[in-house]
Formats: sequence, structure tokens, C-alpha cells
Amino acid sequence: MVSLTGLAPRAAVRQVTGCLQAAGCPDAGYDAGVLYTLATGRDARLDDAPLSPEAAERLETLTRRRAAREPLQYIAGEWDFLDFTLKVGPGVLCPRADTEVVCETAIDLLRRAGKPAPRVADLCAGTGCLGLGVKRFVPGAQVVCVEKSPEAFAYLKENAVTALKARGLSVEAVLDDAAAWLEAQPRDSLDLIVSNPPYLTGEEMKALQPETAREPAMALDGGADGLAFYRLLARAVLPRVRPGGWLVFEIGWQQQEAVEAIGKAAGWCNVSCRKDYGGNPRAVCLQKPETK
Repeated sequence: MVSLTGLAPRAAVRQVTGCLQAAGCPDAGYDAGVLYTLATGRDARLDDAPLSPEAAERLETLTRRRAAREPLQYIAGEWDFLDFTLKVGPGVLCPRADTEVVCETAIDLLRRAGKPAPRVADLCAGTGCLGLGVKRFVPGAQVVCVEKSPEAFAYLKENAVTALKARGLSVEAVLDDAAAWLEAQPRDSLDLIVSNPPYLTGEEMKALQPETAREPAMALDGGADGLAFYRLLARAVLPRVRPGGWLVFEIGWQQQEAVEAIGKAAGWCNVSCRKDYGGNPRAVCLQKPETK
């Protein structure tokens, strides 16, 4: 790309946008604005200082990384989720806006239950975004985030301590397989479990966008039909959740009927689904039957 030294902020962003568009990056204009801020510490829309050689070099380096289809979240090293910020990078799934709806659904269920100190687990936790989101808006919750991948766990462990530190809140981070961790829990001991499990199908794994292909396959691959983890967790969770407690899953946009059927077959009731802000099914809610 041409040198950006001396360009006005908006002109530099236009140059970066064109470079990213040529590389096939979605949302090139948005990405260019974020890269400008990362390189300069300023918002191009509010800035009028021409780019110094040092700032131009930083922006050019970041642009080359993004043009190579490295995820923007990895380049930034952190990403906002709800109203807090998470550390993120290679080895962990990037937090996504659609997942905020899953978290909001879990929060709503806990608030309606009204229990002062509900016990909550976030399985396949990754960055910990779901568990931390619950803790942020239900501060009395006792939250455990469970992650199997050592690479992802490094981010989870840091986020568990720092993401909500300013509010005096934290969650417990556990390095373990979700099914093994569940097996060790007492029966009827959890009030709610929330999970964004791997749910891409075998065919979808073969056709990933370049950015998604940089994320860990462990966090994406749900088996041939994308449903392997739903089958496993729907059965394994049920004995550990108290009567009247909940399991909340993130799902792919075509998986509502299949996941609801899996839940019903495993013994869950009051099955429902909440859509994300794009209008796609996103959060399946399953309740454990009350004891008669």
C-alpha cells in the first residue's frame, strides 16, 4: 500500500478502507476506523492532525495484518462485550454481538427467579463472556467458567479477574472438560447453566471465512451435523440442575428445531427460543421440570 505519512485522518482511513476492500474484508470502513484508533489513540472522525511517520507506520502494519484476514479482535487484543472489555487473541473464540442476546436471556431468567445467590456455570467458556456478563448484571450469582483448551483458558483466567475488577466482581475460572466437571458436581446443585458450544457442521467447517478459520477449531466444530455438544450437554446437565433450573444454549441460525428436540428428548420442559437482533434464532432455553 502507499505510504500514509502526512495524510489527514479521513484520507488515511479512506486509503486503508480501499486496501481492506481489495483484500475482501467485510465491513472494511468500520475496520479502517478501528485500526486508525489502534495506531494513533484517536478517533479519525474527531482528529485533524496529519499522520506522523511513526503513526503512519503503525497503521500500515495493522492494515497489512487485517488485509491478511487476521481477525480484527485479535489485532486489537481486546474486545467489548455488553458494557465491559475482554482480552482476546489467537487460541480463543472472538466475542460476538449475537452472543450478547444469549447472555441477556440468562440474566432475565435469573432475575425472574429472584434467588439472591444463584449458582451458575458457563460451559465451553472461551473468554468467559457469558459467565462474566451474568456476574455483571446479577452480582450475587456464584459463577464458574469452565474451559477445556489451555490456550483459551489463559484468556479466561485473566478476564475472570480483570474484566469486572473496577466493579469489585470476579468469577471462578476452571480448566476442565465440561462433561467431566459436571460429573463432579452434586445433583440438583446448579441454578442455571449457559453455554455457547461448538455448533458448526462438517460442511460449514470446510467453508469458513478466512477470519473464522484463524479461530480455534475446538470452539467451532460441532461434529458432522453440528449437534454433538447439544446431545452431550443436554443429558449431562439435567441431573446437576435443581428442579426449576435452566439450561441456556447459543445455537446456529438453522438449529432451533433440532436443539429443542434434543432438549425435550433429554427430559427438559418449557422449551423456548429467543432471536438475536438480526432476527435469527439464537438462544434456546430449557427448564428442568419441578419436583412433584
